[in-house]
Amino acid sequence: MVRDQIRDKLPYQFEDMGEQAVKNIARPVRVYEWRLGSTTGVPTTRAASATSSLPPAAAPRLSIVVLPFTNLSSDREQQYFADGITEDLTTDLSRIENMFVISRNTAFTYQGKRIDTRQIGHELGVRYVMEGSVRRSGNGVRINAQLIDAESDAHLWAERFDGDSGDLFALQDEVTSRLANALGVELIAAETARPREHPDAFDYVLRGRAALLKSRTPDTYREAINSFEHALALDPQSVEAQSRLANVLVIRALSGMAESMGPDLARAEGLVDRALGAPPSYAHAHIVKGHVLRAQQRWQQAVSEYEAVLALNPNVLGALTGLGMCKLYAGSIEAGIPLAEQAIRLSPRDPDIGFCYNLIGTVHLLQSHIDDAIVWLEKARSAMPTEPSRRSRLAAAYALRGEAERAATELAEARRLSHDNRFLSIARLKAIGSLGVPKTRALFEATYFVGLRKAGMPEE
Repeated sequence: MVRDQIRDKLPYQFEDMGEQAVKNIARPVRVYEWRLGSTTGVPTTRAASATSSLPPAAAPRLSIVVLPFTNLSSDREQQYFADGITEDLTTDLSRIENMFVISRNTAFTYQGKRIDTRQIGHELGVRYVMEGSVRRSGNGVRINAQLIDAESDAHLWAERFDGDSGDLFALQDEVTSRLANALGVELIAAETARPREHPDAFDYVLRGRAALLKSRTPDTYREAINSFEHALALDPQSVEAQSRLANVLVIRALSGMAESMGPDLARAEGLVDRALGAPPSYAHAHIVKGHVLRAQQRWQQAVSEYEAVLALNPNVLGALTGLGMCKLYAGSIEAGIPLAEQAIRLSPRDPDIGFCYNLIGTVHLLQSHIDDAIVWLEKARSAMPTEPSRRSRLAAAYALRGEAERAATELAEARRLSHDNRFLSIARLKAIGSLGVPKTRALFEATYFVGLRKAGMPEE
C-alpha cells in the first residue's frame, strides 16, 4: 500500500517544454556529500527541459543542469561511457525530491561546445552547473566532477573518482549514485549562504536542514526545530516543514537528547501523519513515519515504510540505516550490516555516517565480536561525538574487553550528554530504551548490559 501511495514519485522527463511549463515544475533538494577516498519537499521531482529561445524564469533555488561529461580517453569510442555517466547522474538527481533538473536531451545540446557557465545558467534558468570528464587508460578509469555556481562562475566543489573498468556498468552505477548523494551538502550550504532580506518558508526549511549538517547537540536540534517552526508559521500547510520537523523531533528523542521522549514522539507522529495525508505523496514523510514506528517498537510496520521508499529509490540513506536498525530489533541481527555498508559506499562523508558505524558496531557487540565492535563504535564516536548512545555502547564494549578505565570514561560521557537521564541505571535504561524482540533482547542482556554493569552502571 505504501509503495502504491508514493509510486508517483518516480522520476520522468519533460522534453521541449515552454517557459510556463518549466515554471510549473521548477522545484527546489536533498542529497548528501560524497568525497572519495575517503539522501526533500512537497512537489513531485521531475527532470525538465528548457529552451534558450524564451526569456528564462527566475532560477529555482536548487536547480541544476548536468552537462555532458567529456571523454578524455585516446579512444574516441569510449564516449558512450562518459555519456552514460551524464545520463545516469541526471536520472539519479531527478529522483531526489525538490530538485529541479534540466533534462538530458537539453543538456546534450551543449556537447562539444565551449562552456560559458553564466550563459548556460541564464539560458536554462538554473543556479548550478555540474560538469566533468572521464579518462580511461588500460583497465583504469578516472572521473573528475565539479559543481559550479552559474551566477558567479565560482567552483563550489570538486572530486575525483578512480576505479577499475573491469565492470563498467557497476562502476557507472557506483559513481553516479555517490555523486548524486554528494551534491546535497554543497547545494544546501551554498543556498543557505545566500543572504535574503525577507526569508520565505522554504528558506527556513533550508536553514533547518543546514543546521543538521553540524555536529548533533541539543543546541543543533533546537536550531533546526526553530527553523522548521518558522517555516510552518509562514506556511502551515508545508508538507516538507511538517516532515522535517517531525524527523528532528523523533531523532532527538531516539538519541536521548530530548528532556522527555514522549512529547517529542507524540508531536512527531501528528506532524508526519498530516504530511502523509496531503497529496501528492511525499517520500521523505514515509522515512520519518518509519522512524516514528521504530521509536514505538512497531518494527515490521517500520520495515514496510523503509522498504517501500527504497523500492523507488535505492540511494536514500535515511531509509537504508532505518531499515538496518529495524531489522536488528526485529531479530534479523546480521541483516543490518550490508545495509549500513551500502549507505557508507553511497555517502562516505555523510553528516549522519555515525549512524551506520553505530549499527555495524552494535551488531558485532551483540554477537560478542568485541574487538570488531570497538573498531566500529570508535568510528561512530568520532563521527558523532555528542551522541550519548554511541558512548554507552562503546563503554560496554570496553568493559567486556577488560578496559575498565576507558569504559568508565565513556559511561560518564554518555550520562553527561544524555538529557533524559537514561544512563543513570540499568532499570531506567531498560524502561526507556528499545530492545527489540525477545531474541534481540536476550543478546542485549548477554552483552550490552553485562558490559554496562562492568563499567559501573547500577541496577537501580
